Amino acid sequence: MISTDLLEILACPIGKAPLKLEDGKLVCTSCGAKYRIEDDIPIMLIEEAELPEGVSSPDELKCSADPLTET
Repeated sequence: MISTDLLEILACPIGKAPLKLEDGKLVCTSCGAKYRIEDDIPIMLIEEAELPEGVSSPDELKCSADPLTET
């Protein structure tokens, strides 16, 4: 189980948004990418993320966009 203290400091490696614990996985509150937890260790590798339905690449996620180039 992930402690609340650890959950407060973890962020999505794609866009640095906060994470929430949902169904035993860490879920990005911005893009919806899911990161599994194995033996109480979060696996925060982008290439290991479970992407939301309809998304085929981390580059397509809204939190991966550069806010300075968006119009």
